[in-house]
Amino acid sequence: MKKILGILGLLIFVCVATAIMNPKFMNAYNLQNTIRWSSLFAIISIGVAFVIMTGGIDLSIGSTIGLTGTLLAYLLTSKGFGVPAALGIVLLVSLCIGLAHGLLITRLRLQPFVVTLCGLLIYRGLARYITNDQTLGFSDKYNPLRYLSIGQPFTIPIPGMDFPLAIPMPFLIMIGLGCIAGVFLNHTIYGRYLLALGRNEQATRFSGINTDRMTILAYVVCSLLAGLGGILFSLDVNSIQPSGLGEFFELYAIAAAVLGGCSLRGGEGTILGVIIGAAVMRVLYNAINILGIPTQLEFAIIGIVILGGVVTDELIKRYVTRRRAVKAAE
Repeated sequence: MKKILGILGLLIFVCVATAIMNPKFMNAYNLQNTIRWSSLFAIISIGVAFVIMTGGIDLSIGSTIGLTGTLLAYLLTSKGFGVPAALGIVLLVSLCIGLAHGLLITRLRLQPFVVTLCGLLIYRGLARYITNDQTLGFSDKYNPLRYLSIGQPFTIPIPGMDFPLAIPMPFLIMIGLGCIAGVFLNHTIYGRYLLALGRNEQATRFSGINTDRMTILAYVVCSLLAGLGGILFSLDVNSIQPSGLGEFFELYAIAAAVLGGCSLRGGEGTILGVIIGAAVMRVLYNAINILGIPTQLEFAIIGIVILGGVVTDELIKRYVTRRRAVKAAE
């Protein structure tokens, strides 16, 4: 809970500071864009959080997004597939990617870093090959499908705003997935198995838990949510470049998960913290743009904030540990 309060405090501070420096931050159009993109990144961050909680890593998320988003547009516009068939194929491909990662890591005992780094290269190359590196898009007849990403199911009238704040559809999808993931991790035995695996894999295996199955599950969930992210991101941008869609998104997702309280050593993390971490990332990006800060400094500023958050968390953790040791000695 302390970690969640800390990252929530950082989010509030960045929002308030940005709003004071530029009141345009609080207009309805900017807020709904920020909410939409925060929700999209939160969806893929929830997936990578499952992997990080097991002590693993997935560097292929961005390329998986690029492959699945490109594949959806290719099947619909170039091959004439129906919407249900195209969506089914894309999600099946993402499921197979996660299954392949899990099997390579558990059966062949390959390092997750190596497996997913190879995936990063393979999936990006496949996306470019399938489309011959051509830019794709969705015609007007797919506007009902694009509602999943750009739709606004309801609006909230807010005093002082010129027009109501429209809640984007990805926000509702993110809330639904967050609730499911939170219930799974905190209220099911398999969620406890997953966290135990991250804390001590050998002890968990000796306890009779099938650690290989839990590892595979984590990578399948991660890739499935990356596939869903690929669908939503492609529908949002509508102009899909196989070489660029999802590029570096794995870094944003991993950073959001770590900033939200997931330990890279495994065994720690909350879904709420991950969602707030993703919001911090996007609000920082928005603040850089709206305050007129040179975009060349984008990665540097975000990196400094993440490093500061992680260092502060580690120092607090060490302080608490020392205090407990002193009290125990007394």
